[in-house]
Amino acid sequence: MEQKEKKSAQFGWVMYDWANSAFATTVMGAILPNYFATYIALEGALSIWGYTVAIGSLIAALISPVLGAIADFRGSKKKFMAFFIALGVISTALMFLVDQPGDQLLASILYILGTIGFAGSLVFYDALLPHVASEDELDQVSSRGYAMGYIGGGILLLINVAMIFLGPSLLPNMDETEATKLMMRLSLASVAVWWAVFSIPIFRRVREPARMAEASEIGQNVLTVGFRRFFKALKDIAKFRDLFWFLLTFFVYANGIGTIITMAVAFGTDLGFGTMILIGTLLMVQFVAAPFSILFGKLSKKLGIKKSITLSLLVYTLVAIFGYFMTEEWHFLLLGFGVAMVQGGSQALSRSLVGQLMPKSKTAEFYGFFSVSEKFNTVVGPFVMALITQLTGDGRWGIVSLVIFFVMGIIMLRGVDIDRGIKQARAEDAKMVKVE
Repeated sequence: MEQKEKKSAQFGWVMYDWANSAFATTVMGAILPNYFATYIALEGALSIWGYTVAIGSLIAALISPVLGAIADFRGSKKKFMAFFIALGVISTALMFLVDQPGDQLLASILYILGTIGFAGSLVFYDALLPHVASEDELDQVSSRGYAMGYIGGGILLLINVAMIFLGPSLLPNMDETEATKLMMRLSLASVAVWWAVFSIPIFRRVREPARMAEASEIGQNVLTVGFRRFFKALKDIAKFRDLFWFLLTFFVYANGIGTIITMAVAFGTDLGFGTMILIGTLLMVQFVAAPFSILFGKLSKKLGIKKSITLSLLVYTLVAIFGYFMTEEWHFLLLGFGVAMVQGGSQALSRSLVGQLMPKSKTAEFYGFFSVSEKFNTVVGPFVMALITQLTGDGRWGIVSLVIFFVMGIIMLRGVDIDRGIKQARAEDAKMVKVE
């Protein structure tokens, strides 16, 4: 690939982070949960929403590896990605129709479909990373993607928050509540437009990677090969010693990261902090995380990727400890800044390290397993935090309990031999042949 073409492909690739992050910030994080609880759910909003999120994440996690295996064999990562983007975009656009109390089933179904579209597209998006960047570029390109995602998601969320707060004054002839509801529905619909439009560059600029298969697979049914590859990968992934160990390591520390991300606002609310400081901190994290994501990509060149991830986990450890002593609203803002410093960098470097340790001929199926670890990073951690909080009667002990995930992650990361893992991945690729 020529340098100019490579740069173009990398730009197209990072722009998809800009595109899809709007769903994560506006739909998953800020607007839809609040809209659902305030205007749609008749009763039991928190439990219903919890089940909705869990079902969507579980389905996405279970189908990801099988779809990845099929896409690798078919040489159709972009086609699968396009299908899931379309599913996510259409489902998100239809959320505009959720406008009456009692529409909770419709809202839940659309959110689950949107989550499947979002998560499914990311499997194939991540799988394209090793094909647009060389090994020495993976860290920086992955970090740029996260940076673009934080900026893009933050910009649209900022616009959406402004729309919601200004809605009643912009629509003086409408009831204040109805004006706010309308602006929240328009905010959800705006995500669909944003997601669709900014997905175009990756399809225009990134080539479909060459199809790779074992000689014995050529001419066989795609579903048969796809499921066979999945079960073989499930059986053989332990043979990729360093990849397997890193996926376990990532699963451990990602539960700490995921819990802080998803429970921070609830924790702040429990401490009695105001809505403005909570939303303001969320917006601040989006924009501060962007330059720090790029910084971590450069830092990995000097320190090495393992030391850079370890540094991010040490900062997370301090954040969890600081959370125990938090009493003032400005403490929450400071804690958010600490998270912003390492959130993007830790995730971007984790994604690029997986890319280095896996065979290029099986990127989609192995990124499918990585996706499983990502989807379950809000299961164990929140459960531990909730259990400790319930047993002690104090959320502060719940937040400080997350230290165990970061400390274990730091210890386990020491067992990953990157050079050995890369050699094993290359040896696996050498067994494959290109299929025209």
